[in-house]
Parts: sequence; C-alpha cells; structure tokens
Amino acid sequence: MKIVINSDFGGFSLSKAAYNELGIPWDGHGFCKLYRADLRLVACIEKLGSAANGKHAELKIVEIPDDIEWEINECDGAEWVAEKHRTWE
Repeated sequence: MKIVINSDFGGFSLSKAAYNELGIPWDGHGFCKLYRADLRLVACIEKLGSAANGKHAELKIVEIPDDIEWEINECDGAEWVAEKHRTWE
C-alpha cells in the first residue's frame, strides 16, 4: 500500500497544481482532507513530484505491506507512518 506523507517540518499541504490534477476546487491554502492512501492522491504525487508540494511541505510516498493497520504520526508537521497498536492513558 502506498501512503502520502509530509517528510519535512511545516505540515501536509498540496499545491494549486495538485488540486487541479485532482479536480478539486482550490481552497486558497492547500489543506484538503483526502485519505492519504487515496489512489488519486498517490497518482497525483507520482505524476507531479515536487510540484505537488504545498507551502512548507515536502511530500513523499511511503510503501508498506497491505495487511498492516497503520496511522500517520507527526512532530511539528514532519510525518511518518506507524503500525497501529494499543495505547492507554
């Protein structure tokens, strides 16, 4: 499974070109709420490369095994994919 994450500090966002490629009306900010494993989003990032990056974003695709339950974690906007597990507080 391919998942799109932001690999740099600043947070996930898409460029206007990425919005156009996805057929989504530009919101002026680039903060669309697409599922990160959405095949359209993955294809957009593969096609546009760095032109898909929003302001302060450096998007990349992480590939993991299909049978993994996953989540995206982040620190100051830099993200990584982690396998889900149980936590208690």
